[in-house]
Amino acid sequence: MELIYKNVGIVGTGAMGRGIAQIAAQAGSLVTLMDAQTGAAEKAREAICAQWDKLVEKGRLEAAAATGHKARLLVVSTLADLAGCDLVVEAIVERLDVKKTLFAELEALVPAHTVLASNTSSLSVTAIAAALKHPERLAGYHFFNPVPLMKVVEVIAGLKTSAAVCSALTSYARQMGHTPVQAQDTPGFIVNHAGRGYGTEALRIVSEGIANFATIDRILRDQAGFKLGPFELMDLTALDVSHPVMESIYHQYYEEDRYRPSVITAQRLAGGVLGRKTGEGFYRYEGGVAQIPAEALVPEVAEIPAVWVSPRAARRSELLQLLKNLGAPIETGQSPSPEALTLVAPLGFDITTVAVVERLDPARTVGIDLLIDDATTKRRVLATNPATRNDMRDAAHALFARDGKPVSVIRDSGGFVTQRVVAAIVNIASDMCQQGICSPKDLETAVTLGLGYPMGPLAMGDLYGPTNILEVLFNMQTVYGDQRYRPSPWLRRRGAIGLSLMHEES
Repeated sequence: MELIYKNVGIVGTGAMGRGIAQIAAQAGSLVTLMDAQTGAAEKAREAICAQWDKLVEKGRLEAAAATGHKARLLVVSTLADLAGCDLVVEAIVERLDVKKTLFAELEALVPAHTVLASNTSSLSVTAIAAALKHPERLAGYHFFNPVPLMKVVEVIAGLKTSAAVCSALTSYARQMGHTPVQAQDTPGFIVNHAGRGYGTEALRIVSEGIANFATIDRILRDQAGFKLGPFELMDLTALDVSHPVMESIYHQYYEEDRYRPSVITAQRLAGGVLGRKTGEGFYRYEGGVAQIPAEALVPEVAEIPAVWVSPRAARRSELLQLLKNLGAPIETGQSPSPEALTLVAPLGFDITTVAVVERLDPARTVGIDLLIDDATTKRRVLATNPATRNDMRDAAHALFARDGKPVSVIRDSGGFVTQRVVAAIVNIASDMCQQGICSPKDLETAVTLGLGYPMGPLAMGDLYGPTNILEVLFNMQTVYGDQRYRPSPWLRRRGAIGLSLMHEES
């Protein structure tokens, strides 16, 4: 297949610009690098060529191919030298005024057929193109760092972008070996928008004193299968990157509650506690290795009391079988005896609310999170309420750790940890579909490739049950009185009639 764009210009030679230049040259395009900073383009070319040399050394690239790639990578010193390009991709500082000025200059230099593309991650494509005489020729082309490894690219249409431009950029992304997804011009596009639930909800949990950073990271890795916990991830990306994105999307959506940032990250950013690159973030780093506090030891309990399980517990039959497997003495009466450890397993409600509504003794009541089948998780999570006795907490901890599976004990929380984070992710993704920001298929692809989630958010909702996710959200909204947890119409309607969250109306 003939290359969509044979001559490609890259303006800005930071990490993103270098990455785009590398994959474009590898696809066979003649790539021209330009940077306003003296010597930056030359250094970028040297860095890209060094990457190819390393691939040759490792046997992952033929020497002849590397030579061909290098021959197609040129350096120029002025914008006028890009006049022969079919496509010019901008990868400069994330400032609207600077980008608008650049594209106005480019429009006056390049021929009418040249496509202009911005690698913006958070600015409006429509706003960037507003000053152009022909805004239909400009689109968003958002790659992710490191570009050669992150195989997804968002193709974003501004209000006046030509459909043909987006179609050509989509095809060219495939020629470069990437997976394109199409997004409307909305704050955060797909990946940065969909990613709001993970970190912001984890920060809410910390702010309520429910658990510390390490415990939340362990729970979301071991229970829900995320590769990195939210605080590990924020330490990796650094707060000077992640916090401004949180604030930007929140303000661009006119203070939408679902995207509310946290004072925790604002304070840490102000104090320069940014993450791994500064040696200290949510964790302290020695030699680049996170110093993670050890887990609490399993309490030694002389005798496990009889256990009574609420008839309203989620997955009650599975919980009873688990207790049998663990050798627990089980009570079967309509109400617990005065000495029994009382177990509840709510969806969305906190343990306090359940104890009050079910008229249970809160001193003996402990909750367990069973949104996810216990057999598929690597960790169990228990929650106490403010009145839970220490002996009952310790007995529950010891009991559920009998088979060697790790147990985390947290303070009372509507939705524990996993329920509320998963529900936030699914709800935001559902509302993106409701707004028509992208197709369900492109959303799943973008999040899986761009964020590294164990599955797409809609698939996550289908797996754990849209009705269960709805119940978590409705009940959390009751507990907290916060519009943050109101369910999206997309989720509410599909959950109510038993449809997959991937289902699109005809």
